[in-house]
Formats: sequence, C-alpha cells, structure tokens
Amino acid sequence: MMPRLLLRVWPRGPAVRPGAPCRPLSARSGPSQYLQSSIVPTMHYQDSLPRLPIPKLEDTIRRYLSAQKPLLDDGHFRKTEQFCKSFENGSGKELHEQLVAQDKKNKHTSYISGPWFDMYLAARDSIVLNFNPFMAFNPDPKSEYNDQLTRATNMTVSAVRFLKTFRAGLLEPEVFHLNPAKSDTDTFKRLIRLVPPSLSWYGAYLVNAYPLDMSQYFRLFNSTRIPKPGRDELFTDDKARHLLVLRKGHFYVFDILDKDGNIVSASEIKAHLKYILADNSPAPEFPLTYLTSENRDIWAELRQKLVSDSNAETLRKVDSAVFCLCLDDFPIKDLVHLSHSMLHGDGTNRWFDKSFNLIIAKDGTAAVHFEHAWGDGVAVLRLFNEVFQDSTQNPAVTPQSRLATTDSSVAVQKLSFKLSDALKTGIATAKRKFDETMETLTIDCVQFQRGGKEFLKKQKLSPDSVAQLAFQMAFLRQYGKTVATYESCSTAAFKHGRTETIRPASIFTMRCSEAFVREPSKHSAGELQQLMAECSKYHGQLTKEAAMGQGFDRHLFALRYLAAAKGIPLPELYLDPAYGKINHNILSTSTLSSPAVNLGGFAPVVPDGFGIGYAVHDNWIGCNVSSYPGRNAHEFLHCVEKALDDMFDALEGKSIKT
Repeated sequence: MMPRLLLRVWPRGPAVRPGAPCRPLSARSGPSQYLQSSIVPTMHYQDSLPRLPIPKLEDTIRRYLSAQKPLLDDGHFRKTEQFCKSFENGSGKELHEQLVAQDKKNKHTSYISGPWFDMYLAARDSIVLNFNPFMAFNPDPKSEYNDQLTRATNMTVSAVRFLKTFRAGLLEPEVFHLNPAKSDTDTFKRLIRLVPPSLSWYGAYLVNAYPLDMSQYFRLFNSTRIPKPGRDELFTDDKARHLLVLRKGHFYVFDILDKDGNIVSASEIKAHLKYILADNSPAPEFPLTYLTSENRDIWAELRQKLVSDSNAETLRKVDSAVFCLCLDDFPIKDLVHLSHSMLHGDGTNRWFDKSFNLIIAKDGTAAVHFEHAWGDGVAVLRLFNEVFQDSTQNPAVTPQSRLATTDSSVAVQKLSFKLSDALKTGIATAKRKFDETMETLTIDCVQFQRGGKEFLKKQKLSPDSVAQLAFQMAFLRQYGKTVATYESCSTAAFKHGRTETIRPASIFTMRCSEAFVREPSKHSAGELQQLMAECSKYHGQLTKEAAMGQGFDRHLFALRYLAAAKGIPLPELYLDPAYGKINHNILSTSTLSSPAVNLGGFAPVVPDGFGIGYAVHDNWIGCNVSSYPGRNAHEFLHCVEKALDDMFDALEGKSIKT
C-alpha cells in the first residue's frame, strides 16, 4: 500500500468570488454553457511556471535524519546516520548527479512526474481503499434542491459547464494570491493577459501571486484507468459526448453534449435521469463493477476476456464517458454511513477506475470519489468547488421544472455485457474479496466544538500544527510511542509538481506530547504554551519547505527509482530497517478546507495504521478516521479530543485534567 496523497492544498477561497466581475459572454454561447469567462486564458501561466527544484543532497540527508530522530533509539539512530553518511559521499552522490543531469534534459516536466505516475500505475493492489479517496459536498442551502433528481441534474450540468469552460480557455487560472487586493483584480488581469505566456508567471510573482500547475485538469473528464499486466494505462478520449450513469449495478449512457459541443438542455438531462430512476429492473446477478475493485493484474486478465467476448465497444463507452454519475437507492443515515458509502459503497454502483465518480444518494447527499493515479486533490477540489458554487447559485433546473418532451427510451442506452462462465466466476470472487475487505474497515468521526482557526491564530499558533500535535498526543496516549506520520502537501506551484510530504512527528512534538500526556502536573500552563509554540514554529518551517519542493521524501524516492531503472544495486540507506519504518506511515493524514466540503476521507495506507482526514474550521475542528482491526479508531478519536481539550485548557491558562 502506498502513501495517501489527497493533499494539503494551497488555501483558496471560492473559485470565483460571488459578484466577481467577468467579461459578458456572447449571446451565441449563452451563459448556461459556461461557468465564467476569464479575462486571463486558463493556461496562460503554464509555460512559464518555475521548475520543481531538486533539493541539495546534504539538505535531504539532514531533513531525513531530523525526521528519523523521534522514531529511533540512540543506537539505531547512530547506525542510520552512518548509512546516510556513506550514501551522501558514495552512491547517493552519483545518483544525485545523474538525477540532476537527467532533469536538465527534461525541462518540460518535473523530476518526480514520471516516477510518481509509475508508482501509482505499477501498483498491483486494489485501488479501492488503498488509493481512492472521497470528498463529500455540503447540502444545497435551499433544502428543496436536495431532491435526488434535481441535485443530480444540477450537478451534472455544472460539471459539464466546468468541462466546457476549461476547454474553451475561459476558466480562471488557478492562482494562489498572497495580496488579492493587488493581484485578484480586473486591472491586473487585463495587464497580465498582454504579457506573453513564456513570461506571465514572473508578472504574477511581482504582485505576490503564485499561479499553480494545471497540467492534470484535462484528465478530469473522458478519462479512466485501464488495467494492464504489470502497469496500468491512463486513457482519455475528449471526443466522447456521453455521460455514464450507474444505478443498482446497471449501466446507462446518454449524450450530454450535442454534435456541436453544446450542453444538452437541462430539462432533457432531467428527463433522462428520471427515466433511469424509474427503471425497476432488479440488480444484476453478476455486477461487472466489482472487477474494478480487484487486484490490477487479475482485473487486467479478466478485462482481456471481456474484450475477447465481444464487449470491446461497450467497454469503450464506459471508459470514454465524460464522467460517471452514480445514483444510489438509499438515504444517508449519518456521517459514518456517509464515509462508508462514498469511500467504497457495496461495490455494485461505482466504476472505481473512472477519473471521478459523482455519487448522489437517495436524499441528495453528494460526493466525489476519485482515482488517484492521474492527479492530486488540487484539480479535483477546483472542480468540486466550482460544481458546488454553480449548482447552488446558478441551478440549471428547479424542483418544479418541467421535463423535456423527449423519448428517453431512445436517447438513453442501457449497456449490457456478454459474460462467460470465467467472467462470472471472476465477478463472484471479486465480490467475495470486496465484502470481506470492507467488513474489516472501521470509520469514525468527531467534531471538536471549543474553537478552531480563529482562537488558535489569536494565540499565534498554526492551526494545522495544533491538529497534527493532537494526533501525536493521541497516539502516544493510546499506544505509548511516536510513529511515522505523513501529511500531504501540494507542490502545484511548480510545473508538473505533484506532492511532497510534511513529516509532522518531530523531536518538538515528542517533547510536547510527553509533557501533556505523561507529566502534565510538572509543567505550568505557560511552559506547555511554550512547547506548543515551538511545535508550531517548526511545523510552519516544514510546511513551507515542503510546498517549495524542499522536503526529503520525493528526492529519496526519485534517487531510489533511478537506481532501480539503471540496474544499480540498492544503496544501504534503502535497506536500513529505519527507511522501511519511516515509510510505513501509521498515521496518514490529509487536510482540506473549503466552504463546499462537508468531510473527506480515505483508508489507512498500512494494515496497522489510521487514515486521518481533518479540517480546522473557524470555530471547530473536524476529524474523520479510518482503521483496520489492528487499531481502534473510536478510542483514537477519544484521545484526539482529550489532546485538544488539554491544549485549549493550557492556552486558557488552566491546569490539565489527569
């Protein structure tokens, strides 16, 4: 199982500010076809984005040893130091020089892009739980619009508006504004659009604006991951005009773009979806969807059988569909049920290989479940934010809207697959494995209501550092030790950047956690506050370094990948048990905050780990945790709450309750 890479995104507000001025669209194109009309072309900054730096080898080794310090006893740490020294002066030095030389020859991309695609695509584990995460939408503020049919129609139309806006170059470029009063203005945008794309990034940089990489966006639509023996492939067919809809394990397709590339009328889309929702056919005995949850080599072999049995054209319709809309037949009971449904469901109503599944439950609860090889959370979160904003503020249909007078029985095609006995056996086996695995997964969540971002910032503390510190304290209280911890950070500020790892477990968090958990009575509130401040300062430094491509994980990963590619024996640093241990991420964490997100989640990346999705809101902190039988998620959350209570007590000058 590989590290979870949802993301720690660059903060951004709503994708387009309410009331933000845009150029008026021409009458011909019609406002219903596009989300916005950006003054600056979507990909204007892409050519001039800075390249992802390769850190200096000595910096990588220093950072690696700092991250190892809290995980190893003195004897093991000294051994690891020796491995690092010989690596830095020997094989590591040579590999680093080769990596730098290779990078200089490939200026169109980043040094991590190819190896990272390979890491995902060559992994043979099921993509369900091991890779694919989910993000759930907040409900539509207008309660009557949460009706399943209305919301499915509006979100589908908004997603296709996003597609059209992006492909027309009218989507606002993704930019991180440090001084929006200067850079997020029409005046600046009119100026910067005149600057050639080869120089435009520098113009933005001068006003403290940082354009982000958008190279992954084209894979959002018409894309899927195709299983192949040894290494999967990413497939995209941007000519296809149809939507794939799943309901009760049945497959339906209909065109959502006409032959001129215009969005089919919303009343027609609503009529087609109503027709699908009215289909009373029982669920198929052998739902093909289970195969997308299989081991990738097994699925590759079974897919070849499917193709040989005259299903190639039907499969092509699934693979090339604009996206997959999943209509579930049950309402969501609570947040835990929401997480289970959107992370894995019962396996019958998802095509897990699709770049994303837009899932809408019977009560209108909605989420995006996405495949991770093609891209990271930045592109998905942008789509997510735009779809939420557009579908709630500019809905294509109302609950009372009339349906188009169209013959859906002609327009909607129900796909059928010819299944041999071998395929039926394969599906039955995949279902058994799926059910057995899902039964082992526990998910629980908590909302800590004493405060959030606003209070912590007044205390001059990084809100993210406090959340991460709570996880360190919780694990120490529950299991008595400090373990490898992973927090994902986007490197989208660079051309073809992916992610870097923040390593939240440090000597500072260990010292602070031990003071709070093991000996709170020995420390005054002021001393505990000081320990928290040290953690916050160090975490801020790690976060900044990671976002600037100055972590150690990706660099060491790329050097290892290069050694394997060139047939060089693996250097001792990689054979050191400490390297295995720091990459066995027991605490895998990822945060995102957006006004559109209700919660997000993913499974642990190791059997004895926790998958921790969290968000620090203005006045509360949310945490969604998954675990397998080796760990107790419910108890861990109790310990997280205790840690947050203790820290808030200390910050308020109170003594810690034992």
